[in-house]
Amino acid sequence: MSVVRYRLGLGAAALLLLGACGFHLQGHHPLPTQLRVSYVQAADRQSDFVQDLRKELLTSGAQLTADSKDATAVVRILTDSFQRRVLSVSVTDQPVEYEITYIVRFSVSFGDKEVLPVQEVSAVRDYTFDETILLAKQNEEAILREALAHDLADVVMRRLTNL
Repeated sequence: MSVVRYRLGLGAAALLLLGACGFHLQGHHPLPTQLRVSYVQAADRQSDFVQDLRKELLTSGAQLTADSKDATAVVRILTDSFQRRVLSVSVTDQPVEYEITYIVRFSVSFGDKEVLPVQEVSAVRDYTFDETILLAKQNEEAILREALAHDLADVVMRRLTNL
């Protein structure tokens, strides 16, 4: 019994310390009321970023409309691009390391009023490359691209919840 009480006491002390330092579990913050009925305007509605942003909006309680006239807020995705560049090459002039960058530019308006002017967010990762395992490295790049898009959707959502 004393071991159980000791563990309970230790757990309670840990919770008190976490609460005292301002720690909060990460979760979805409620959206401003103007974003409750939103329209996402994007040139490529099937991109990884746009799909993740739409999921995040739905999870946060927004209703997405198919027509901007029905929306109280319009999220405009002006740029949704992915770039890859060589970071280093081998002695035989073959790429051995790449850097990938995902860039998103967006703005938000409530009706005719622009509440968030054009913002640019980006995320960068690098990875090694080996042409002997080309298929695996292409798969790794695709996974990193999806992860970058998800990270940027999270950044945009944090900015939207602070409007």
